[in-house]
Amino acid sequence: MELIDPGLITRFLHVISGVMWIGILWYFNFVQIPTMPKIPDELKPAIGKHIAPEALFWFRWAAALTVLFGLELARSNGYLADALMLGYGGGSVAVTMIGIGMWFGLIMAFNVWVIIWPNQKIALGLVEADADAKPAAARKAMLFSRTNTLLSIPMLYCMLYYSHGAG
Repeated sequence: MELIDPGLITRFLHVISGVMWIGILWYFNFVQIPTMPKIPDELKPAIGKHIAPEALFWFRWAAALTVLFGLELARSNGYLADALMLGYGGGSVAVTMIGIGMWFGLIMAFNVWVIIWPNQKIALGLVEADADAKPAAARKAMLFSRTNTLLSIPMLYCMLYYSHGAG
């Protein structure tokens, strides 16, 4: 008898990293972005130089770990291929639903690493860029972050359906 179930640990790590990822995503979109115009100009550098870079570190690595643990969970439970094919190979509605959630999560993680993070580095001045590039990069990062926020709602529904709604 195993004292610690590896599948349970993987599921726990998937949930914890997912909570961190979506929590920070929602913090950015429901708290930080709407509040920035109200912050006095002399206080804004604290966010851009200290809070945002740290939050973005945890944000992008939580995204990567959520995907990693989620794919491993699906693989170890034997439904990875069926889920990624949206149940096309004869999977159940539950497998199709988790597959939809997985694809939303993969798209969101792609957005984090390939669009949001590179543009945030420009917007925050973490990499060399023309002054004109900063507002455009900030807008692009914000728009894809908002897209991820919208995708997170059906993604969460699909993930919860698999474990709680499938009957």
